[in-house]
Amino acid sequence: MFGERKNYFYYKKYTMEKPRLSFWDIWNMSFGFLGIQFGFALQNANGSRILQTFGADVEHLSWFWLAAPLTGMIIQPIIGHYSDNTWTRLGRRRPYFLAGAILASLALAIMPHAGVFAALIPPMFVGAGILMIMDASINVAMEPFRALVADNLPTSQRTLGFSVQTFIIGAGAVIGSVMPSFLDKMGVSINAVEGGIADNVRYAFYVGAAVFLISIIWTIIKTREYPPEEYAQYHGGEVKEEPGKFTDIFKDFKSMPKTMKQLGAVQFFSWFALFSMWVFCTPAIATHVYGLAVDDTTSLLYQKAGNKVGDIFAVYNGVATIIALLLPAIAARLGRKMTHAIGLTMGGLGLVSMYFITDPDLLWISMIGVGVAWASILAMPYAILAGSIPPGKMGIYMGIFNFFITGPQILNGIIGGPIVKHVYDSQPIYAIVIAGVFLILGAVSVMFVDDVDDKVEVPV
Repeated sequence: MFGERKNYFYYKKYTMEKPRLSFWDIWNMSFGFLGIQFGFALQNANGSRILQTFGADVEHLSWFWLAAPLTGMIIQPIIGHYSDNTWTRLGRRRPYFLAGAILASLALAIMPHAGVFAALIPPMFVGAGILMIMDASINVAMEPFRALVADNLPTSQRTLGFSVQTFIIGAGAVIGSVMPSFLDKMGVSINAVEGGIADNVRYAFYVGAAVFLISIIWTIIKTREYPPEEYAQYHGGEVKEEPGKFTDIFKDFKSMPKTMKQLGAVQFFSWFALFSMWVFCTPAIATHVYGLAVDDTTSLLYQKAGNKVGDIFAVYNGVATIIALLLPAIAARLGRKMTHAIGLTMGGLGLVSMYFITDPDLLWISMIGVGVAWASILAMPYAILAGSIPPGKMGIYMGIFNFFITGPQILNGIIGGPIVKHVYDSQPIYAIVIAGVFLILGAVSVMFVDDVDDKVEVPV
């Protein structure tokens, strides 16, 4: 599957250098992200729309969205820890891909039908619960993908690996974002009675469930993982006969690398901003651009505003898809830190510019900068981080790193809604503007990060 493999022996570190993989090996290894991001895109572009349809007020949206980062904070370190210590016939990371894909696909198919449970529980609470299950399942499938790239690729291909992953993420997100609008153009109804979900949104979630499962299965079939003995040769470690203790997670958290701690500030600003964009973009565009009242969530014009959000989210994901292919060359010339700083700055300016746009057909311009930032956020922090992580701890530290993603989202989820209501006078467009400022602050903080290559010496 990997083609002809040559032996590269580097006795200086008492390990064998991992063989370089072909482009298509790298592609197949990350192809599952097509479905993962398809699901995330549907959730990001339509989650607030669905919750508002079920009766959630705009100032409460961020509270419902807490379900996603909370589950990610809990799930990812646990999955990372156990995937580091899992050796089965299916592989090390792949069992988690498969389990997560099955559960996430079911959640995607059920999400638009939360109203069915209205006789027992208010549908917006059911929707939030399904959102939590969906996000937990997506995290089970997603977390090992980051570790798999680091497991299989030599240092010289790391940036390429994460860039290809980002390209596939962008492609999946584009398709997922435009799916409701595409189905509208194909004649599927966008009318929604009060408390119901429009047909185009429902069918988009069905398609997302199928794409999610199929793409993950493709990666499972097409990707080979190193067996324990061979993995040990490439990483200079020993094969563990018994899995590490669960409490090792807390020890690893305490001893996280310096680079990871420094990236924490960058991630805080980046993901606080992204959470604001995902949660408040639909109500911000509906009120600021389309001139709707904040509580108008059933009119045809509101459905058009929701479709527009999907369209412009497709733009930023499409831009990210293209930029991802250029990141290795840009980073080679400018360095990973400067590349990331430029990307975050462009994203910040893009979000701020949305305040000055009143024509919905011009909103795509703002998303160009956001797309550059998104490509960089999905690739550069991981490319910087991977060089500072001990090879045998790749899964757990990739999971712990997720704390710096979920933490700012949880904080935003708690305070974001009340701020919109009491500080911004229920004008969510200001949450988008502040998100842009936070991305620029992230660009400043990345310049203080130590970017190192693999320096983990293996004892004789």
